[in-house]
Amino acid sequence: MTRAPLIRRLVEKALYIRRLTPEIENAINLELTRIGHISDVDYEALELLMAEMDAGRIHLTPSR
Repeated sequence: MTRAPLIRRLVEKALYIRRLTPEIENAINLELTRIGHISDVDYEALELLMAEMDAGRIHLTPSR
């Protein structure tokens, strides 16, 4: 069994807790920088996250 891509796992975590924390956002950005491209799976996960945020079901947690 293969592990889900890191970005997808981070998005799943944000969806589960219904928050996009600065830590999750930074981890997504670091992974995008590290791999230098985005897979279809990760792109779809990020699209879902943005749609959920636009609908108000996921909230951005401000940094302290």
